[in-house]
Amino acid sequence: MALRIRLARYGAKKRPYYRLVVTNNESPRDGKFLEIVGTYDPNQDPAAVTVKEELLALWLGRGATPTDTVASLLKRRGASAPVAAAD
Repeated sequence: MALRIRLARYGAKKRPYYRLVVTNNESPRDGKFLEIVGTYDPNQDPAAVTVKEELLALWLGRGATPTDTVASLLKRRGASAPVAAAD
């Protein structure tokens, strides 16, 4: 089972709100996930990114790889985790 850290979309129409979730790479975008490791709110100025650092490090240690979008969010936020996304 390949694990990915990716965005799951929530919120109303035209008002997106995302959760950073750890999931199997075959699950649908808003489907089942293993754990929530953070949130991303693009509606705020500047966009708000919150990350549970200890959970992120735990899942990265277990082999989860962030998607390109999540990697760029983590890099912009300055999270203390490797952000190289692998395909």
